[in-house]
Amino acid sequence: MTTIHARRLVPRWLAALGAVTMVVAGAIAATALTAPSAFAGTTAGCGKAPTLRSGSYTIQSGGQNRSFILRIPDGYTNTRPYRLIFAYHWRGGTMNDVASGGTSGTTWSYYGMQEQSSNSAVLVAPQGIGNGWANSNGQDITFTDDMVRMIESDLCVDTTQLFAMGFSYGGGMSYAVACARASVFRAVVVYSGAQLSGCSGGIQPIAYFGIHGISDNVLNIGSGRSLRDTFLRNNGCAAQNAPEPAAGSGRHITTTYSCRAGYPVQWAAFDGGHGPAPVDGCSGCEDGTRTWSKGEAWRFLSQFGSTPPPSSPPPSSPAPGQSNVLMVGQQSGRCVDVPGSSTANGTQAQLWDCHGGTNQRWTYTSAKQLMVYGNKCLDASGRGTANGTAVVIWDCNGQNNQQWNLNSNGTITGVHSALCVDVSGNGTANGTKIQLWSCHGGANQQWTLRN
Repeated sequence: MTTIHARRLVPRWLAALGAVTMVVAGAIAATALTAPSAFAGTTAGCGKAPTLRSGSYTIQSGGQNRSFILRIPDGYTNTRPYRLIFAYHWRGGTMNDVASGGTSGTTWSYYGMQEQSSNSAVLVAPQGIGNGWANSNGQDITFTDDMVRMIESDLCVDTTQLFAMGFSYGGGMSYAVACARASVFRAVVVYSGAQLSGCSGGIQPIAYFGIHGISDNVLNIGSGRSLRDTFLRNNGCAAQNAPEPAAGSGRHITTTYSCRAGYPVQWAAFDGGHGPAPVDGCSGCEDGTRTWSKGEAWRFLSQFGSTPPPSSPPPSSPAPGQSNVLMVGQQSGRCVDVPGSSTANGTQAQLWDCHGGTNQRWTYTSAKQLMVYGNKCLDASGRGTANGTAVVIWDCNGQNNQQWNLNSNGTITGVHSALCVDVSGNGTANGTKIQLWSCHGGANQQWTLRN
């Protein structure tokens, strides 16, 4: 088998991804959507003569024509509940690319799940608007809901066995599903993803597997770590080192975290760039036939039995220890402070001796805001995503440049930027400004919450 490099396997991945940042702004979080009922056991399609067949379908969703490809397992029987797996394409890709497996053929169809599932799963390849997943006003979550309803009403599906996966923009869409439909989907697999399709909710646990290349120059691995860290927190995972391979090693390293029963998190970092089908022993190679990623993804998804996970109602208030706390820098021992107790929008946060005043008291809300004074939020100035962007206070507005991930490694990363909250110039003195910077693991990016 000829080794296919990433830039040749699907050249549209890189050519089209440059446009992602122009459409991300349209990824408005979905609200007030009605999700399909979760964990009902078997569906209305069980025991029913199906009308659906393998092939392409177009349905009305949110007032638009939306299309998807459906693959029903060979030998399908309406008395057996099947898994249901959604496989979202990348930016510039299509449902046909996912369903066909591209140049690797059926061994890579549906990210290899057709081969790996051995006819134990119903497979779906949805088509994004404009070949992307901007999820404007939650329209792609609504589309997913509509596909679930249509399929479950006609086919025999195990409602505890719904899964989503995707690469790049499709990874961002899978993450959006994890955020918005954690009570419907059992697990997601995110290949080389970032927050591109929004995150409505994002506070419930769901089984999560992230796969990312250490040399990804399209969506930096820091973006993937940030997505992972959302569910390390939500799933109650213990702090744990996740080693990653060295450049040129030609290998991958998978870490399985210790989390709440029923909500595992895995992270696989590999020596390579932006692609979903890396091959061990061949840095930068992509081959859907030989890749290890499909086998690991299938093992992750197939571990779940036909029972619902432990119930987990979403929190209605900040978790204990995250309300009215001080944010203390590891390197400086000083607190994140609003200068002069100012309440003016745009005031940049700084380091200052900890004194416990209201201008140093922060509450981490269920919406991922870091709130001070009860009405001002820590904010990435101007919705910036560049190194050096000022971290300021602003009226709380619910936008994702005011959303933050508190990570198990002590970093605080911006949901919008995936950058770390950083002390400028490694400073430790009173008055040193707080900014955003690429995560590098330094002590000036480590924070502790204290009462």
